Amino acid sequence: MYLRTLLIHGARAALPALSRKATPLGAWLRALSARAHVNTVVVALANKLARIAWAVLVRQTTYEAHHAHA
Repeated sequence: MYLRTLLIHGARAALPALSRKATPLGAWLRALSARAHVNTVVVALANKLARIAWAVLVRQTTYEAHHAHA
């Protein structure tokens, strides 16, 4: 439960900066923000960040943004 809280807080803090970037993740955030409440966007971003972190841990690799899918 505590990890979920930390992911939500991190997503809320990162949302403004990430949504301004010209990346697939930024485009995904802008599109989602146009049609959903900000709290929904924060939880969706937290979910995506958790999945990215899990994939990096399982594959024992580093994160490469150009391989991320929106």
